[in-house]
Amino acid sequence: MLVHIVADSQEKVAKLRPLLGPTFRVSSALLAAQTSIPAECGAIVVAADLSLPDNIAALKESAERFNGIRRRVFIIDQKARLFAAQAYALGATQVFFNSVDQRSLVLALANSVGPAASAQIDRASLGAASGGAASLAAMFSAALSGQRIDVADAMRAASQIAEAVAEDGFSHWLETVRRHHEGTYQHCLLVTGTAVAFGLSLGLGKADMGRLYQAAIFHDIGKARIPLAVLDKPGRLDDRERALIETHAAVGYDVLKESGGITTEILDAVRHHHEYLDGSGYPDALCGGSIADLVRILTISDIFAALIEDRRYKPSMPRAEAYEILRRMDGKLERPLVTAFREVALNR
Repeated sequence: MLVHIVADSQEKVAKLRPLLGPTFRVSSALLAAQTSIPAECGAIVVAADLSLPDNIAALKESAERFNGIRRRVFIIDQKARLFAAQAYALGATQVFFNSVDQRSLVLALANSVGPAASAQIDRASLGAASGGAASLAAMFSAALSGQRIDVADAMRAASQIAEAVAEDGFSHWLETVRRHHEGTYQHCLLVTGTAVAFGLSLGLGKADMGRLYQAAIFHDIGKARIPLAVLDKPGRLDDRERALIETHAAVGYDVLKESGGITTEILDAVRHHHEYLDGSGYPDALCGGSIADLVRILTISDIFAALIEDRRYKPSMPRAEAYEILRRMDGKLERPLVTAFREVALNR
């Protein structure tokens, strides 16, 4: 496979070539002089400082050419969520910070979609996943900087995801998202697709489906305020880190409430998607009848998506194994809903 490097300095090109050369054929160009992508290119690596307006402008000009490449890895200079969001908005499918070791970079590129797999991925699913990731990037960036979230854009993205899952199927959606996105954005896309598949299986009406997929795409927006070092930590979280992670539901509720244009049902789902029927959840330790049906459906979708997502430090769990974990959470999740979810988890 040919990997094309686009960098904002010759030094970065020189650093990346030895990492890629033993495994891939490599071509390169400086960002300022980038005019075309080699026809046989299978993946692209962008190494650039996204705090520089000239680099942003150059990447925006190249975005249409880049989007024809299935795997687009960005290596950015600053470890900051704002720049990560910018990278995803510019078309990144995976982002590394500062420098990257050879193994991680090769693995990221080796997972690129080959010709046979590419033919199986429908344009509707791919377009919905790309649009959803761009919308999530914009949402996270706005939440981090204290700006109002573009609620209408997020709702349009969620609607496109719903259409793609309905048209192409749940398994197809999982395959698309896991091949093209990673990290928190992958999780949000997976939760939204899972919730849509679950809602369709339950036979929810149009209005309830709309509330469900909108709640799903917004549900983790509070994680924009969690440091990446904690959010993406591969090992076990300590008590302080766990407490910090658990603030995201209430923070997301506050961020969305300030943005306006979101119904109380969706705000409730964002705040309470980590609540359990036995009162052991957070942030309000709700139990039993205090937890709305919308929240119960979203919670099951969230847990399942977290188990089956694919991270650099965690392989994807088989769907049957993930469902078995849900089934063992008796007392925390509504048993009839978990039973109904079996068709989604194993067969859809």
